[in-house]
Amino acid sequence: MGEFELIQRYFTRPTPNAVLGVGDDCAVLQLGAGMQMAISTDMLVAGRHFFPDVDPRTLGHKALAVNLSDLAACGARPMAFTLALALPTANATWLQAFSEGLLTLADAHACELIGGDTTQGPLNICITVFGEVPAGPPGGTGTQAILRSGARMGHDIYVSGTLGDARLALEALQGRLQLPADVLATARQRLEQPTPRVALGLALRGIASAAADVSDGLLGDLGHILQRSGVGATLDTSVATQLIAACANSTGASSQFCLNIRPQTALQCVLSGGDDYELVFTAPASLRAAVQAASSASDTPVTRIGQIDSALGLRLVDGHGAPVANTYASFDHFEQQMCSTPN
Repeated sequence: MGEFELIQRYFTRPTPNAVLGVGDDCAVLQLGAGMQMAISTDMLVAGRHFFPDVDPRTLGHKALAVNLSDLAACGARPMAFTLALALPTANATWLQAFSEGLLTLADAHACELIGGDTTQGPLNICITVFGEVPAGPPGGTGTQAILRSGARMGHDIYVSGTLGDARLALEALQGRLQLPADVLATARQRLEQPTPRVALGLALRGIASAAADVSDGLLGDLGHILQRSGVGATLDTSVATQLIAACANSTGASSQFCLNIRPQTALQCVLSGGDDYELVFTAPASLRAAVQAASSASDTPVTRIGQIDSALGLRLVDGHGAPVANTYASFDHFEQQMCSTPN
């Protein structure tokens, strides 16, 4: 199978919302009046971001999901994406499953594949996603996109959904932790098929003061907000085990296992696990009702986990307000190896 046949067979589709799509040297997108384009790029590398034997359908889903998560953090509506794909071989069975996972998620968010590139080489997936967000009124930031720089003293800190499941699955798949089968199944689904919180991101426009998606770990990604906003924060770690869905939803023997999971392990998974693709965001305390309304409208649970402080730095406390030592480090691509072939 040649390169252009591969593109035509698996990745060429009608693009009614693009002026030009797959087949020309450039794609052309039409933006509405007063709208701005949000653009993000993410790369997934075999052995680094995913196990080499991962189901190609779930890999296709995740490849786009991690990019849609970036748009969600900005409050941008997905429009289109490009796909650069390096493949060891043009395996028809693999390509069919990969494209189905990819395009099913694309269809769910009305996000059109408009171009890209293919080549032979080690498996590598690079997606650039395009979204739209309204321009801001004069005198402000110039955009209605949710930025990382808007957190202020006294603002609440929230996370969407659950955290820690992806790290829990990784620990088990790399042989460092034994999980009951149902817990592993739930956790592995969160690792391999994350849910981009696009609807919540859109609902939070005008409510959230700052946001980031949780890709490298809660503390690290919240740290980006703190740095850009010039503020500090205090987090309540007592919610940690409640945020691991694989344990929260377990019953019977599996529930007993989760009750016995070491607090240190739970905190490690929640605070620095990464690969959650939830949103961490801030909002004024006066808008708590609006945050809950956005949560309900988007059918996405949110949990208030802390507060923005004026003093720089990040402080962890337990449920009684006592300090908790912060020994948790988020993922760094040049210091840690994410995935290797599971046993």
